[in-house]
Amino acid sequence: MKKAILIFAFCILNFLGCASAPKTGEATVTGPKALEAQAAIKFGDIPLPAGFKFLYKDSYSFQSGNMRVAVLRYSGRPNVEQTFKFFQEQMPIYNWRLINTVEYGRRMLNFEREQETCIITIEPKRFSTEIAISIGPKQTIPQKAEKPIK
Repeated sequence: MKKAILIFAFCILNFLGCASAPKTGEATVTGPKALEAQAAIKFGDIPLPAGFKFLYKDSYSFQSGNMRVAVLRYSGRPNVEQTFKFFQEQMPIYNWRLINTVEYGRRMLNFEREQETCIITIEPKRFSTEIAISIGPKQTIPQKAEKPIK
């Protein structure tokens, strides 16, 4: 009997907590809270906001020497705007240079550094936000030898 009462109380408290929490995308009275970095991430040089879960079955990575190729997917509750701002602020701290951003329902941020590129796609879903982090080597274009002027 005690167990049933505890379970019932837990369910009621959980329901009331979820019902009173702001929905994804809604600002609170003090404004949306900035996201913090998560402790457990796939690569140490790419930050991930707290509140996202790694989608192992939808991700892959390959690393050999200094070269790595990966598409890492995550799902979480933080809204798209918070997540977008998180990557804009945090990636430069990890020596990634922002090349451009694209917004078309979903958001994309393109970063690069010495030998790599990183494309971060942030997409709103019905009850969550999904992130895809794509990492790959930078394409090197061979320099053409200049023809001597005659």
